Amino acid sequence: MRTRQGTYSIVACDPETGELGVAVQSHWFSVGPIVPWAAPGIGAIATQAFAEVSYGPNALELLREGVGAEDALARLVQADSGAAGRQVAIVDARGDVAVHTGPSCIAFAGHSVGAGVSCQANMMASERVWPAMLDAFNAASGSLSARLLTALDAAEGEGGDARGRQSAAMLVVPAQGEWWEAAVSLRVEDDPEPLAELRRLLRLHDAYELAGEADELVNEGRHDEAAELYRRASELAPDNHELRFWAGLGVAQAGDLDAGVAHVLAAIEQHPGWRELLARLPGDVAPSASAVLAAIGAR
Repeated sequence: MRTRQGTYSIVACDPETGELGVAVQSHWFSVGPIVPWAAPGIGAIATQAFAEVSYGPNALELLREGVGAEDALARLVQADSGAAGRQVAIVDARGDVAVHTGPSCIAFAGHSVGAGVSCQANMMASERVWPAMLDAFNAASGSLSARLLTALDAAEGEGGDARGRQSAAMLVVPAQGEWWEAAVSLRVEDDPEPLAELRRLLRLHDAYELAGEADELVNEGRHDEAAELYRRASELAPDNHELRFWAGLGVAQAGDLDAGVAHVLAAIEQHPGWRELLARLPGDVAPSASAVLAAIGAR
């Protein structure tokens, strides 16, 4: 598959966690299935400009066989008759980086490489875009996903894609795991402000990650610990009625029945179906449900 892209992206390895990630923004519909590729413990790839999607899976296969990033990219570029129009970046699990910006990529186009990271862009409004991405990534703190998004924001701050904005994506994989596992896999297919939407989705993703951990604790009967995670999840996404419902039950479980009831009532106001579900919840799933239900019924 070959598609014409004006795109900025970043590939990076987190030396502390071993996570590998790719993040991208483009004025092209649904950039997520095209540019970012990654596999746990193997590497991460961005393929763009006159994009040849096969660089993604083929590079991962070479890395899986033990070929280093530079050698893998050199082999693929050498075998590609259209390499002059490609822009491809690879980071492997060791943090080694390789990048190719073909001479036919549309200006402004280029790349900046650091330790375990490469930032690349083509068809940009300014040649300051990719250096700004690298500087922002290196200066940022927090999770790999947060730092990747900071780099994308920096690109936009320097003018970004000369054509504007349309879609964005982020793929982060763990240091180890099955080939299909991802720590973060988010796509914004078509939006006037794709980075703002990607940031919103990442915040929601983090909230649901906490809620998922809470669900596992509930399954183990560790309700007090689960209650705290539900509360934290709801704080990350205060407008989400599902998370607010479970947070309310958690707050009630922690001993503040009035506050818990208030949260549950707010969730029911947003979506009345929670009232019916509250009555169905068994005690081993939500020990506070009966008390919350009785308190609501008394009002």
